[in-house]
Amino acid sequence: MILPGRKQYLWLRARMIQAMRLFFIEHDYLEVETPQVIPAPAPEPHIHPVKAGNLFLRTSPELCMKRLLAAGYPKIFQIGKCFRHAERGDLHMPEFTMLEWYRTEIDYMALMEECEAMIRSVSRRGLGSGDRIHYQGVEIDLKCPWERLSVSEAFDRWASETPETAISRGIFDKIMVEKIEPNLGVTRPTILYDYPAPLAALARLKPGNKMVAERFEIYFAGLELANGFSELSDAREQRTRFERDRKQRSDLDKKVYPMPEKFLKALEKMPRAAGIALGVDRLAMIFADRSRIDDVVTFTPEEV
Repeated sequence: MILPGRKQYLWLRARMIQAMRLFFIEHDYLEVETPQVIPAPAPEPHIHPVKAGNLFLRTSPELCMKRLLAAGYPKIFQIGKCFRHAERGDLHMPEFTMLEWYRTEIDYMALMEECEAMIRSVSRRGLGSGDRIHYQGVEIDLKCPWERLSVSEAFDRWASETPETAISRGIFDKIMVEKIEPNLGVTRPTILYDYPAPLAALARLKPGNKMVAERFEIYFAGLELANGFSELSDAREQRTRFERDRKQRSDLDKKVYPMPEKFLKALEKMPRAAGIALGVDRLAMIFADRSRIDDVVTFTPEEV
């Protein structure tokens, strides 16, 4: 789509972001800005930072925002640019906009409810869409509660094996993309939760069931929108996970990044908390009823 044709979608995007910001301000969140250039990203095996001299462009503001939690900031949010190497497609760009927010003294279940409230507020107050929106021929009902479905339940319904078996065979993501995601969020948003422990990332494991992590993702019409969890605050366990991830990167012949020592030090003081990252560009796609991210950004990489 040429630049003049995007005007209505850029107006919609602007109203959407303004409504997001208003929601968090009204709920006593502090808006923060953390550095986009950092010395050490989280060593996730399948996410690749962009080099910036001897430093890196952030793939997420997560590590810095959690350091603020540990320093005594109980409710924070940020809307800003993030960067990932070699990500380009109808749903991906190497430079994209992320909304992240973190709150102390809650867990992932309470955060799910806050996600519902925020997106409904944006739809109703910011865009005047009410509780029903249309995306790619599907009517999605935003009224609460949204569908909640565990990863184990989803595999029981639509896959021929368990999540654990899929992970051991290296086909978990393939099954998710091909068999499960197309069934999520079809008539109302789906919150897929309780991911297997090996996919915990920076989430804490569930008390009483260490086989799963308190992690969830939100889906609209098969499109992944957000990833959140109860935060892991055990610095020793997080270091062990980072070391495992660094080894996996090495085994895959990928660059191994420095250990984020300042984050790990701060984690020793972080209180109980939950946080989430939401793709602003993808939410704009949903509200604008567009199938390509290109239509809801001012410039694509190819146009710069």
